[in-house]
Amino acid sequence: MLDNSLWALALTGLAGLSTGIGSLIGLGPSRDNRTFLTLSLGFSAGAMVYVSLVEILPKARQVLTPLLGARGGYGAAVVAFFLGIGAMALVDGWLPVHDASEALEQATSLSNRRRLLRMGLFAALAIAIHNFPEGLATFLGALSNPRLGVSIAVAIAIHNIPEGLAVSAPVYFATRSRWTAFWVSFLSGVAEPVGGLLGFLLFRSFPNPLLFGLVFAAVAGVMVYVSMDELLPAAREYGEHHLAIGSLMAGMAVMAFSLVLLA
Repeated sequence: MLDNSLWALALTGLAGLSTGIGSLIGLGPSRDNRTFLTLSLGFSAGAMVYVSLVEILPKARQVLTPLLGARGGYGAAVVAFFLGIGAMALVDGWLPVHDASEALEQATSLSNRRRLLRMGLFAALAIAIHNFPEGLATFLGALSNPRLGVSIAVAIAIHNIPEGLAVSAPVYFATRSRWTAFWVSFLSGVAEPVGGLLGFLLFRSFPNPLLFGLVFAAVAGVMVYVSMDELLPAAREYGEHHLAIGSLMAGMAVMAFSLVLLA
């Protein structure tokens, strides 16, 4: 159990640290690579939706069915799934907008550095809060099944790259310090392993299968919401509609084949 937990925490940390890759891209010579962002955002959305609906939600139902019966387990998983969506929608409504396209557009057009810095810091806060349940998702996935944990970590890592860019670009334009921009962006990704650590402490203290199943289903809802409300719309804003949808389908296909290979 301890070995699985350490593996799960390691995957969560790697997924969160990928935010730093996006930061480096945002500080590079080409900070407006829209094709790259369209492909990465769409691909990540497809991968996350697929793994949530095909792996995570069925796994939650599988855990809950022996405890609550076939109908009760299925119903509890569905309710927890939509509660996860609702909770994320409430959090999303409270947070400021932080998508990469808006951040870059404002970063290249505004002259007020204080406003840019404020926008970058708010983006970092918003992304940190979003990363928290994603870290929990990665941890729970790896804890229940190492191959599932790898799939979730890869999908989340891919979409963390544009998020890192969304933070680093405005902070850099405000401060003209690549070091400051990198670390603000990097630290926003630290919330991901913190979410994984919370999962470790929670399920070590309360190893309850019912709680595990409900949280797992809720996390699936969170991932679907993030994919459909943030990643896919941002991918379409950055590039052509068909390119965004094509990358979405590619993400689903790659995730599907990876799960088959890891089975």
